[in-house]
Amino acid sequence: MNALMIQGTASGVGKSVLVAGLCRLLARNGISVAPFKPQNMSNNAAVTIDGGEIGRAQALQALACGIEPTVDMNPVLIKPEADQTAQLIVRGKVVGQLQAKRFRKDRIGWLDTVLESFNRLQAQYDVVIIEGAGSPAEPNLREGDIANMGFAEAADVPVWLVGDIDCGGVFAALKGSLDILSESERGRVKALLINRFRGNLSLLDDALTWLESETNKPVAGVIPYLSLELPEEDAPYRHIALPAPSSISPLTSRMFHIAVIAYPHLSNHDDIDPLAAEAGIKLRFVRSATELQPAELIILPGSKHVSSDLDWLRDSGFEPALKKHLRYGGRILGICGGMQMLGNVIDDEGIEGGSATALGWLPFSTTMQAEKTLRRIDQPSSYPVGFRVTGYEIHHGASDEDLGLFPFAACSDDRQVWGTYVHGLFEQGAFRQAWLASVGFQASNGIDQRERTLASLDLLADALERELNSDLLAPLLSTRLMQDG
Repeated sequence: MNALMIQGTASGVGKSVLVAGLCRLLARNGISVAPFKPQNMSNNAAVTIDGGEIGRAQALQALACGIEPTVDMNPVLIKPEADQTAQLIVRGKVVGQLQAKRFRKDRIGWLDTVLESFNRLQAQYDVVIIEGAGSPAEPNLREGDIANMGFAEAADVPVWLVGDIDCGGVFAALKGSLDILSESERGRVKALLINRFRGNLSLLDDALTWLESETNKPVAGVIPYLSLELPEEDAPYRHIALPAPSSISPLTSRMFHIAVIAYPHLSNHDDIDPLAAEAGIKLRFVRSATELQPAELIILPGSKHVSSDLDWLRDSGFEPALKKHLRYGGRILGICGGMQMLGNVIDDEGIEGGSATALGWLPFSTTMQAEKTLRRIDQPSSYPVGFRVTGYEIHHGASDEDLGLFPFAACSDDRQVWGTYVHGLFEQGAFRQAWLASVGFQASNGIDQRERTLASLDLLADALERELNSDLLAPLLSTRLMQDG
């Protein structure tokens, strides 16, 4: 078996994480493995080694495999801009805008593209682990489907169907999803998987027997609920594991509060993860100006639609609250679109929706350009001096950057307001420690976020190796032996 597709009963059941875990498990066993998601819908993206843009989850999965991400791993990416429109990215490049009313019709032509990418990966790797999108059992999305069973049928790959027991109704969800599928699609589902179980597994014995009897499908395993430091693709409020109040840094006598403004088109929220993981930092996402305080640092994160999020920020009363925060000596950091909001002017003739007067706290203006900047970063910092910075830039706007402040693009004269285009800015522990010290917080350690991520991936792979049916897992683990033989 040189390919396996993980589909789910719904969005958020853990497909992305389980694919990453399977990739990690196979890679640790000497299997050359790559991830693949034919169609992703997310505003959380990464820049690939070949200079394209893919879903952030596929970059995580590539890390689990020990390989560099490429555009073939996510050939179609849809980035929502409003309720009815989205930016369409095909093989890493923006090709236009997608209208919701034409979505089913327009995507029919993408099947050949995703199959070409999949075939290239199959030619390069022993195994490809494929992630579905949402659910394969949505009647309104089945025509022209390339994300779930439409792709699985065209590529002739087996499927495991996963459900999330933590949110309830998992047995109905698995049985009901199978009932909606066509006969050939049901035959393609080779096993069922239950994710995020808390408690004594023996309590499920009768239910698992019933499920296998009713569906005529084996249960591949019941995966326990795990506390993992892995970025969630679309759930910024759920994936941040805040330190317990007792975990105050030994170098500080109190918690350091960070508030992150969660505007409607927030993007790349995993930029925040390394800060949230620091002992002594209490980080929270806020959607109301009344929730901003207490905060020593307020972050304006990335935005997929800067002008509308700036309007929302003002309409929600954040501007006077931010001014008050600065009057009392607080600090503000803007990342990518959040930084553009902190400048003087956003000059936009139709890229994201019109020009706007920005907040005026950073000394630059931004001009929106049709050509996206897609750039990976790995170089020493100019401020604080000499620390390694890794990450990536992904933005339409061009701003007047102060190169002497790299990785920051600008700061205010009083050093209270900072801006950067670099996503993943705080991944490197030494740089994170140094910058936090400059804004008044002594971090207790300089652990690189990559170390935390790999440790969680190994914990996940351990659980899968322990809990998955060994007979069902064996064909994946024996792929290289069969090819060598």
